[in-house]
Amino acid sequence: MLLPIGEVAAAAGLEGDEVDLYGRFKAKVSLSVLERLAGRPDARLVCVTAITPTKFGEGKTTTSVSLTQGLGAIGRRPVLCLREASLGPV
Repeated sequence: MLLPIGEVAAAAGLEGDEVDLYGRFKAKVSLSVLERLAGRPDARLVCVTAITPTKFGEGKTTTSVSLTQGLGAIGRRPVLCLREASLGPV
């Protein structure tokens, strides 16, 4: 079940005036966040690209979700952004 985007934004440390909600599950984040967080160290970015899926359908989405869950399990605060979630095998 999806969490409301307001809860996700709060958990990520965003302030109320930095998030424009578009319904319950979508939002835009203000560029003012960059100014507020300018003094903090940069985060790390992991891009998952060009994986050939296995015959069981394990590809970029499965790898990304598993990596995010694994980082969360060891106490990190990961954020996952999928351009388009998989619709499954066709």
